[in-house]
Amino acid sequence: MNLNGKNAIVTGGGRGLGKAVALALAHEGVNIGITGRNEDNLKKTVEEITRLGVHATYAVFSIDDEQAVHKGIASLAETLGSIDILVNNAGIGDFGSIEGMPSETWQQVIKTNLFGVYYAAKAVYPFMKEKGQGDIVNVASTAGLKGGPNMSAYAASKAAVVSLSQSMMAEWRKQNIRVITLTPSTIASDMSIQGGLTDGNPEKVLQPEDFAEWVRDILKMNRRALIANGSIFSTNP
Repeated sequence: MNLNGKNAIVTGGGRGLGKAVALALAHEGVNIGITGRNEDNLKKTVEEITRLGVHATYAVFSIDDEQAVHKGIASLAETLGSIDILVNNAGIGDFGSIEGMPSETWQQVIKTNLFGVYYAAKAVYPFMKEKGQGDIVNVASTAGLKGGPNMSAYAASKAAVVSLSQSMMAEWRKQNIRVITLTPSTIASDMSIQGGLTDGNPEKVLQPEDFAEWVRDILKMNRRALIANGSIFSTNP
């Protein structure tokens, strides 16, 4: 399917996975709206996207603030003209033992990673419903399929995203809205490298560009086809 001329919002699009996805879609002729908290990163990424010949804009807000999310999404929709694609990428990864992690930190991971997906999807839904179609890509993690030590908050948040995303798919697919749940393994993002999950070796470890190509290819499938969920791993990390 040709993506040229479609409009996409990528949360957490100023760097890392979000930026890679935004650039991959822009190369297909997709107009891009990115969100995040660091305005400098967003401005630089918008400038890079614009050089590809598509329209690009940004909105600064925290994904865990429902009112700010709705206001920011509405602003992006007005600037872009419509919303065809949402990539729910924004998230945080704080790691530590159940005993040692402060409750406030644990709760913030849940609020950002779970409620952020919920807020953004709920904000774009009216636009997609009005158009009679759309695509929502919710980025979970293999950690949400199987938890491990020192990742209770992150794993729980991503497991909840998987379940929430499945409910979205069940409710919205009859309106031609494809809800896609992706569970990537460790990717060489800033979060995973800084968290000590990987050394990011580009010869062996998944890179943000690999993930972005995967998202792009799924979105290009004929609209009669829905990839309900999928995982991606490094071959031999």
